[in-house]
Amino acid sequence: MQRLLTVLGLAASLATTQAEYFQYSVSFDGPSDGNTSPGVGSGLVGYDSVARTLDLQVTFSDLVLTGSGTTVAHIHAATASPFTGTAGVAVTAPSLPDFPVGVRAGSYSKTIDLTLTTSYGGAFLTANGGTAAGAEAALASAMASGKAYWNIHSGTFPGGEIRGFLTAVPEPSTVALTGVGVAALGFALRRKPLAK
Repeated sequence: MQRLLTVLGLAASLATTQAEYFQYSVSFDGPSDGNTSPGVGSGLVGYDSVARTLDLQVTFSDLVLTGSGTTVAHIHAATASPFTGTAGVAVTAPSLPDFPVGVRAGSYSKTIDLTLTTSYGGAFLTANGGTAAGAEAALASAMASGKAYWNIHSGTFPGGEIRGFLTAVPEPSTVALTGVGVAALGFALRRKPLAK
């Protein structure tokens, strides 16, 4: 039993040291934005709480051809309930820097510096103490609780053509450590002497 506690303690301490980078997946579609767009997309959002950055990657396609194509994109937060509802712009206004405009398909990759007040929507910044640190803490909380979504707007759907909520991706080390814990538990139970 002592061996099991040692293994589980080690697993817990390793998992704690990895809790500086949080990754979220995003799956975009039109119905999630309340419309009939056939547009789709997928992406990753990585939050580094030490470097205080947000790494954004997305690929999208099949947006409606009429209109002017993409216009803006941002991350919204915080909705009242996880994975449902709408919220104001959290990152960034008027749009994510260098997001491709005028297209119906594309990709995007950018790192956002969360130490800058300009990385946040004005209302979001004000509502969270008027500081980058306050806005970052609110954004991190919204992402972790399923209350943040990424929205891509277009000329056809100016309120948003496709969107997707950020969903936490388990760290590979957490999955591996859980496996080690289960294996150790199984080993400890197997070694337990049988009652006579």
